[in-house]
Amino acid sequence: MDWNHYRFRSLWDLPAPLPAAHRALDRLEDYPRWWPQVREVTRLDRTHALVRFRSLLPYDLTATLRETRRDPEAGVLEAAMGGDMEGWARWTLAPRGEGTLVHYDQEVNVRKDLLRRFAVPGRPLFRANHRLMMRAGRRGLAAHLKAV
Repeated sequence: MDWNHYRFRSLWDLPAPLPAAHRALDRLEDYPRWWPQVREVTRLDRTHALVRFRSLLPYDLTATLRETRRDPEAGVLEAAMGGDMEGWARWTLAPRGEGTLVHYDQEVNVRKDLLRRFAVPGRPLFRANHRLMMRAGRRGLAAHLKAV
């Protein structure tokens, strides 16, 4: 087992129609407004951004995201990631009643030295940290969509 390899999956049930949810998730530079753990987003160009994350544990992760797929018809947003985490992340949206069901999938290899050093004993904490971050993101986006 590679202790530095992670696969994450989250499901978000959002109280907004798919087009509104897709627009919000497509606007990466707005994430810090509604997702507390996304601390900073710097657009590098139309398809690249530098993103800084920090959740409950006392470390930042920085990743360069490169858009690899933007398909509003299919409800898919996907990016390749480099930096402290290398891999990919994908949002897949589908209508669900009056709202939207969002699947978040991510597969990464951790490159940050601190996390690699504590890979075995820290793995349960790192996974819990990610769950807390995703829960806060879902709550923040749901509130943002209700307000818009």
